[in-house]
Amino acid sequence: MADAIELAKALIACPSITPAHGAVFDVLEEALTAQGFEVERFVAGEPPDGPVENLLATRGSDEGPHFAFAGHLDVVPPGEGWSGDPFAGEVRSEMLHGRGAVDMKSAIAAFTAAAGRVRDHAGRITLVITGDEEGPATYGTVALIERMRARGLIPDFCLVGEPTSAARLGDTIKVGRRGSVNIWIEVAGTQGHVAYPGLADNPIPALVRILTAIDAIRLDEGSAWFQPSNIEPTTVDVGNPATNVIPAKASARLSIRFNEHQRGEDLVDRIRRIAEAESPRATVTARIYGEAFLTPPGPLSDLIAAAVREVTGLSPDLSTAGGTSDARYLVKLCPVAEFGLVNATMHKLDEAAAVADIEALTDIYECVLRKALVQSAIADRATSAHDK
Repeated sequence: MADAIELAKALIACPSITPAHGAVFDVLEEALTAQGFEVERFVAGEPPDGPVENLLATRGSDEGPHFAFAGHLDVVPPGEGWSGDPFAGEVRSEMLHGRGAVDMKSAIAAFTAAAGRVRDHAGRITLVITGDEEGPATYGTVALIERMRARGLIPDFCLVGEPTSAARLGDTIKVGRRGSVNIWIEVAGTQGHVAYPGLADNPIPALVRILTAIDAIRLDEGSAWFQPSNIEPTTVDVGNPATNVIPAKASARLSIRFNEHQRGEDLVDRIRRIAEAESPRATVTARIYGEAFLTPPGPLSDLIAAAVREVTGLSPDLSTAGGTSDARYLVKLCPVAEFGLVNATMHKLDEAAAVADIEALTDIYECVLRKALVQSAIADRATSAHDK
C-alpha cells in the first residue's frame, strides 16, 4: 500500500518541469502496478508542442460504476530564490516543501494511496495522468481522452485533483471553469522618418483606436454560476528603439476569460471585425484554450461534498472561479468536478503543503471511492436481490 507522503516526496524529487517525462512516471507506475493497476504509458505529438508523455492506469471490471481521477505530473519552473532545494521533497515544520507539492503531485499521491486502501470495490478505477498541463496541453489530456475512447474506457464521473481549497482544506469544490482565449492583433504600417510623416504610415494610432473600441466592450453581466466575462490587454509592443523613426508595425495581445454566455470563436470574430474596421491592414490571430463549462450540482458534487464533511466537518462551497484546467477537456467525456489542496502557494517560491492536509486529502479520496464504488455497489446488489 502506497504511503501518500512518501510517494509525494518521491514524485517531487523528480524535476519534471513541463513537459514531464521519464523518472516521475517511473515512480508513479511502480506505485500503481504494486496495487494491481494495469498501466499504459505512451508518448504523443511532435514539436513544437510535443512530444508529451502520458499515463493511463486502470483497475477493476466494467460491471459496476467507473470512477476516474485526472491530474498532471508536470510542474512550472521553480524560479530563483527558494529557501531550499525545490526538488528535494523535504518535510520541514510539518510542511512538505517542493515544486509540485500543491500543484499537484501530492494530490496524485493521495489518490494513489486512497486507491490502495480500497481494494474491495466493484466497477473500475482509472487514473488519467498527463505530463503536459502547465504547458500547451496539446498532446496531454486530449490524447489521453482519445486513447480512452479507443479502449472503451468511459467513466461515469471524473475527479480532477487540482488545488481548489482557498483557506482550508475542504472549503471549495470546483464545478466549472470559465473559457479562455488569447488574441494577437498586429497593425502593419510603413516605416519612415518622423519629420516626413507623409512618406510613412504610423500604425500606432490605429492600434490605439482598436484597443479603445475593445475597452468599451462590456460582454455580459455574468450568470448564476459565473462572474462577468472580461477582456484584458496583456501587452502592447512596437519594438522601436529610435526616437525619430515611425515604426513599421504595432501589436497587442488580449486575454479573454468568458462565461457560458460567450463562445471562443464568436469573441475572436468580434475582435477581428473591430480591428479590420479601424485598420484594413490589421491582422488577428487567436488560440482558444477552452470553452466555459459547468457540471451542475448533482451526484458528483454531492458525493465529494459528503466525503469532505465526513472527514473535515466542512460543507464546501461550489465554485467556478479561477483559471483553466484540463477539466475543460474531460467534461466532454463525463461529468467532472475538481477538488484538492489549499492553493495558496501553487506556482510560488517555497511551494509547500501541510502534511496533515495531504493525509486528510487521502482520507477524503478514500471516502469518495468507497461511496462511489463500494457503498453504491452494495446498494445496487441489495436492490437487485429485492427485485428478484
